[in-house]
Amino acid sequence: MIYWGLQNYEAKLLLPILLILLGMRWIAIGDRSERYMVIATLTGVTFIVLIWGEQLGLKFYPVMMNLGFLVLFASSLFSPVSFVERLARIREPDLPIKAVIYTRKVTWVWTGFFLVNGTVAAITALWATDEVWMLYNGMIAYLLMGTLAAGEWLFRQRVLRA
Repeated sequence: MIYWGLQNYEAKLLLPILLILLGMRWIAIGDRSERYMVIATLTGVTFIVLIWGEQLGLKFYPVMMNLGFLVLFASSLFSPVSFVERLARIREPDLPIKAVIYTRKVTWVWTGFFLVNGTVAAITALWATDEVWMLYNGMIAYLLMGTLAAGEWLFRQRVLRA
């Protein structure tokens, strides 16, 4: 959407729309930790816009989202219940200790993913062409995320059977 928008409209028009959508998401989210992530994204994009301009601010949206998820997942590793464990307990409230240990490891994996993905997103925003930025942030990053999620699900099924 951002790539298409930058090709057809000025960044000054797109930025308020993005900020409004993020604001609406913040209102709709009930989970406090996810609200912090949205606030961090809003703050980061706004800061980048003020320093480097609207176009780079919009291109840094994926960076800020990855940073928000990184903080969300990584900070949960310093609490008794990791983020992935919280998600798992929605479906199965009485997790066995092996599952708790497993969810903590998966939280580490996702934390690493968001660190690497956010770094690549920043590199493409700063030094790559708009086309490369769009290819990575609009397709490759989502394919990698989907592959990680599917791979973890397949691995979990194997572990559960064993």
